[in-house]
Amino acid sequence: METRQLGNSNIYITPIILGTWQTGKRMWVGIEDSESIKAIRQTFDSGITTIDTAEVYGEGHSEKIVGEALKEVRDKVVYATKVFANHLKYDDVITACHNSLTNLQTDYIDLYQIHWPSGTWNSEIVPIEETMRALTDLKQQGKIRAIGVSNFSREQLTEALQYGEIDSIQPPYSLFWRIAEKEIQPYCAEKNISILAYSSLAQGILTGKFDTNPTFDQGDHRKNNRLFQSPHWERVQTALTQLKPIAEQYNCTLAQLSIAWLIRQPKTNAIVGARNAIQAEANAKAIEVNLTPEDVFKISEIGYGVTQYLDDNPVMWNFD
Repeated sequence: METRQLGNSNIYITPIILGTWQTGKRMWVGIEDSESIKAIRQTFDSGITTIDTAEVYGEGHSEKIVGEALKEVRDKVVYATKVFANHLKYDDVITACHNSLTNLQTDYIDLYQIHWPSGTWNSEIVPIEETMRALTDLKQQGKIRAIGVSNFSREQLTEALQYGEIDSIQPPYSLFWRIAEKEIQPYCAEKNISILAYSSLAQGILTGKFDTNPTFDQGDHRKNNRLFQSPHWERVQTALTQLKPIAEQYNCTLAQLSIAWLIRQPKTNAIVGARNAIQAEANAKAIEVNLTPEDVFKISEIGYGVTQYLDDNPVMWNFD
C-alpha cells in the first residue's frame, strides 16, 4: 500500500489506519481478544501498517493486544497512541508514555497524541505549554518520534504549535460528519499537518449494516451517537440509498466507497476499526477504489444531505 508523509516528520503512514478502540472492549460488546489479534494481523498482511490506539481504550488493554499481535513485526509498523486528558501534567505525561511503551512491548512510540484537550471529561486544566514540554522532552529522548493532538479546535491547535512541532490532528470525520472541513482542514493544509480521521465510517453507519430501527446492547456507546437519533437517522437512510448505486458501479461495498472518498480529501487519512480478520481485509481493499473527481463530488453532495443539518458541536455522542 502507498504511504504518505506524516506532517513534516520522517514517518510515513498508510492512508488507511487500523483503529483499535473496540480492541479495548470497554464501551463495546461482543469483542474477543483472539478475534482482535487475528484482525490486527490480517490488517498488517493486507498492507495497512499504521495502528492507532490509546491508553484509555480498556485502560491499556487495547495497547497490550496491539503489542502482542505485532511484536514480531514491530520494525515494519507505525504505532500511534494517546495520552488521556487526565494525564496532561508534565510528570503524568512521562508516566503515561512509559506505561504505553510497556503495553505495546516497544522502546519507542512513533506518534504520541494528546487524546482530548485539558479540561475535557472533567479533567484538571493544565497549561498546554506544560504538556507540550513533556512531549518535546520525550521526543528528544527518542521515546516518541512525533507529536499529535486529537479532538482539538483550530484555536487549541494554534496555541499548542507555539510550544512545539505537531505533525497530526485526529478529529471525528466521515462523509456523514464533516465539521473538520470548516476550520481544521484548511488550517492543516496551510501548516502541512496530517489529518487522521476517526469514526471514518460513522461508527458503522456507512457500512449500511443497520436496519431502519437500530438497537444496541447495554454498554454499547453507539446508542448515544447523534447520527443514530432522529431526525438525523432518517436523513442517513436517504443518503445511504443514494450511495448504493455508486458503490455498485465501483463493485465495492458502501464502507469501501466511504473510505475511498475520505482519503481523497485534503491532508486526510482514515482510521477504520475491525472486529475480525474479514473486516480488516475488506477495509484494506478500499485503497483499490479509484473514484473519479466527478464521483468524489457527487458523493460529497449526498453527504451534505446529512451534515448540513448538524450543529458545530464536534462531539458525536449525547452522553448522560
